[in-house]
Amino acid sequence: MRDKLRIAKAVGAIVFTIGGVLGAASTAQAAGQSAQSYAGCDDGYVCLYVGASWNNNSPEHTYYTYGVHKLYDEYGTHRWFNNQTGSATTRLCVNSDGTNCTGKLLPYNYTDIDLTPYNSIRLDPS
Repeated sequence: MRDKLRIAKAVGAIVFTIGGVLGAASTAQAAGQSAQSYAGCDDGYVCLYVGASWNNNSPEHTYYTYGVHKLYDEYGTHRWFNNQTGSATTRLCVNSDGTNCTGKLLPYNYTDIDLTPYNSIRLDPS
């Protein structure tokens, strides 16, 4: 039993290390290819986390409905995670009306990004 526990801890440490490496990339896959709750972000949601981490599985903000959502007083690096289903995408936008946006973040992917220049987040069905 202790050997199984040690193996589980070692695998967890490896997964944690790999996650840190992937987080440094511009976009990394977070939750595989199937819809599921992950790191405190429910199915169908887009979540923002404080810092370049999963913030103890506690998103700072969650978004569920399609359309534009204004960002208020968000500065510095945050983890941006798309846990929407199907082909739904999300973008960060410089303008508060959902225009002048970044490229699409596909479902089940995340990236660590400086939110300072952005004033809205946009959720689209595809």
